[in-house]
Amino acid sequence: MKEEHTKTQDYLQKDKPHGMERRDFFKILGGGIFIFFRPWAAIDLLGLPAEQARSLPKDYNAFLRIAEDGTVTCFTGKIEMGQGIITSLPQMMADELNVQVEKVKMVMGDTDLCPYDQGTWGSMSTRVFGPNMRAAAAEAKAVLLELASTQMGVPVSQLEVRDGIITDAKNPKSSVSYGQLAKGKKIEKFLDVKPAVEDYTKFTYVGKSYNHSDANIKVTGEAKFAGDLKLPGMVFARILRPPSHGAKLTSVDYSGAEKIAGTKVVRDGDLIAVINENRESADESIVKIKAEYSFDEMPVNDRTIFEWMLKADSNINVLRSSGDIEAGRQASDKVFESEFHDPYLAHTAIETHTALAQLEGDKMTVWASTQSPFGLRDGITRELGLPEEKVRVITPFIGGGFGGKGEYQQGIEAAKLAKLTGKPVMLIWTRDEEFFYDTFHPAGVIKIKSGIDKSGLIKFWDYNLYYSGARGSDTLYDVPNSKTTHYEQKRGGSPVHPFGTGAWRAPNNNANTFAREVQIDIMAAAAGMDPLEFRLKNLKDENLRACLKAVADKFGYVAGKTPSGRGIGIAIGIDAGSWVAHMAEVKVDKTTGKVQVIRIACAQDMGLCVNPEGATIQMEGCIMMGLGYTLTEEVLFEGGNIQNRGFDSYTIPRFSWLPKIDTVILERKDKPPQGGGEPAIIGIGAVVANAIFDATGARLYRMPMTPARVLEALKKA
Repeated sequence: MKEEHTKTQDYLQKDKPHGMERRDFFKILGGGIFIFFRPWAAIDLLGLPAEQARSLPKDYNAFLRIAEDGTVTCFTGKIEMGQGIITSLPQMMADELNVQVEKVKMVMGDTDLCPYDQGTWGSMSTRVFGPNMRAAAAEAKAVLLELASTQMGVPVSQLEVRDGIITDAKNPKSSVSYGQLAKGKKIEKFLDVKPAVEDYTKFTYVGKSYNHSDANIKVTGEAKFAGDLKLPGMVFARILRPPSHGAKLTSVDYSGAEKIAGTKVVRDGDLIAVINENRESADESIVKIKAEYSFDEMPVNDRTIFEWMLKADSNINVLRSSGDIEAGRQASDKVFESEFHDPYLAHTAIETHTALAQLEGDKMTVWASTQSPFGLRDGITRELGLPEEKVRVITPFIGGGFGGKGEYQQGIEAAKLAKLTGKPVMLIWTRDEEFFYDTFHPAGVIKIKSGIDKSGLIKFWDYNLYYSGARGSDTLYDVPNSKTTHYEQKRGGSPVHPFGTGAWRAPNNNANTFAREVQIDIMAAAAGMDPLEFRLKNLKDENLRACLKAVADKFGYVAGKTPSGRGIGIAIGIDAGSWVAHMAEVKVDKTTGKVQVIRIACAQDMGLCVNPEGATIQMEGCIMMGLGYTLTEEVLFEGGNIQNRGFDSYTIPRFSWLPKIDTVILERKDKPPQGGGEPAIIGIGAVVANAIFDATGARLYRMPMTPARVLEALKKA
C-alpha cells in the first residue's frame, strides 16, 4: 500500500507523453481484468444541482482492478492529506474481496485514472465513498465466483474464497486464484442481482488497528509532495500580488526584474509573473517589480466586524422551528440572553498551495496540492478553454488541508503560465501568499435566548446565527419550543466578508458548539445543577448520552456545581454523522490571564470504526488543533488587508501546549461507519470555556480566549 502512490507519481515524472493511451495504462498497472459495474444513483452531497453534483461515475469499473499476480488496485478520486484513508480504504476493500490487505494498492486523486469525486472534505471518504467502493468490490467478487464456477464446473454455492483463492469446498485440491481468472483480459459482465456486502462479523481487517501505511516514507522524507517534483526544463514562478483584497493595479514597471539573470517576465492581463530556472532568482526578481494600486476598501476590521454583520441587510431564513417561542418564554422561571463572537481563522497547513504544470502537445498535466483534483481539472478546462480530456490533474501527498485546499487557484495559475511559456512551471506559494489568499473560516455572531423552569428543564431555545454557517446549529437537547434562524448575505447584495471564506475543519460547527454548550452551561449554573446532570436531564439522544457517560468514566468525573474552582468543563456535539463528548481540566493564571489545558478526554461514537489506530490519531489531532482556535488563532485585518501573514503573528498550537489526552471510541461494529476526521474538534472551544468558568467564575463569549480577554472576563466576574 505505502509504495503504490509514490510509484505512480515516479512513473509520471518520466520524460514521456502524459496523455495516457490504453496500452500505457496497462503498462503502469500490469495485465489484469477490469470489472464493469452498473452505475449507482448519484448522491448530491452538497445540495448542488444534479449537473454540478457528479458524485459517481456512470461506469463503475474504475473502482478496482485485479492483476494477474493477484494484486488489487483500488482507484479513488479521494486524496491523502494525513487523514489515513490510504490505509483504511484497503482494509475495507480487502475484507470485501477476501484478499490480504497487503495485496491492495492505492491510486488516488488522478483524474485520468480514478472515478470522479467532488473532493476530499466533510469526513465523507469512509462513510460515503467507502460503501460504494465496497458494493463495487462485492460485485467484482460475485463476477469472479461465476467465472470460477464455469471454469471448475461446480455451483457458486459450493465455492469458498480465502486470500484471493477460490476453492471447491468439497474438493479442496481444486482451486483457482483471482489472478488466474484474469489472464490479462477485460471482462464486461453485469449482474442482474447485486450481491450484499460482507457481514461485519466476517471482517478480518476492518476494526483492527493499523499504523498509517505511508508513515515510514513520510517520516524518512521519501514521500513526494507537489513541491518535491521535478521535470526537465522546469522553471519556478512568482506572481505579482496586490497588497490588499481591495486593491486594483493601476501601473507596473518590471524593468528591474528583467535585469536579474535568467528571469523572464510573463504578462497576461492582470496576471504578471516572473519565471526563472533558479527559485531564489525568481524570489529576487518579484520584489524588483514596482507596482501602484488604487484602493476601494470595505470600512470594516477585526474589531468592528461583528457590529458590521448585525447591521448588514440580510436574508432571514428560519432553518428549524417547533412549538411556540413565546409560550416557552412564559413557561420559563429564568431567561438567558447571550451573544457569541467567532473570528476569521486561517487554515495554516504546513505545506502551502503548490502546483507543477506541464503542457505537452495539446495535453495539460498538473500536479497540485488540492483536496479537489476534479474541481481543478474543471477549473483549468474553463479558464484555459481546453477540452476535459486534454486536462489531467494528479494529486501527490498533501501536507495538510483542513478545508483550505478545497480551492485550487495555484493550479490554474501554474497551468496558465505553462501554456504561456511552453515550459513546465512550478508555483509554490509563500507563507505570505498562503495567508493572503486563504479562504478563511468565516467570522460570525450567534445570539441565543433560552429559558428553564424551576426544575431545570429547558422550555425554549431561540438560536440566531449571523454570517456563520449552520453546520452544528441543531438544538440537540429536548426542548419543546425552539427556533433556529440564519441571517445571511442577500444574493447580489453588498458583500459582508471583505475577503474569501470557506470550509475550515468541521465548518462552523466549532462556533455553533461553542455557543450552544456555553449557553447550556450558563443555564446549568443558574439552575444550581451539576453540568453533567443538567445535560442528561435535558437530553434524550441515546448516542449523546452514551458518549457523555463514557467520557465521564474515562475522565474520572466527580459531580459538582459550577463554579467549583476545579477548572472542569463539559461539551457535546454531533458532526459528520458521529456523536462526541468532551471533558477538560484547565488552570488559569489570574494574574496574567494565561490558560493551561491540563487534560482532555473525548468519547466518540462513529459507528463502525474501520481503523481504531487511525481514528485515535484523528481525535488527538482534532483536539490539539482545536486548542489553536480556542486560545490564540485570529485573523487581524483592516478592510481587505490581512495584517498577520505568518507564524510570527498568527500563533498555532505548540508542542508545549500538549495536554494529557484520553480517547474512547464506542464499539458499534453493527452500525454504518461515520466520519472521524472532524468530530473531535468541535467541542474544544466550548469545553475549555466552560472549564475556565468552573475555575474562575468568568464567562468567555468570544474566541480566541486570549490572556487579555480572560483578564477582562475576570474583571467582569
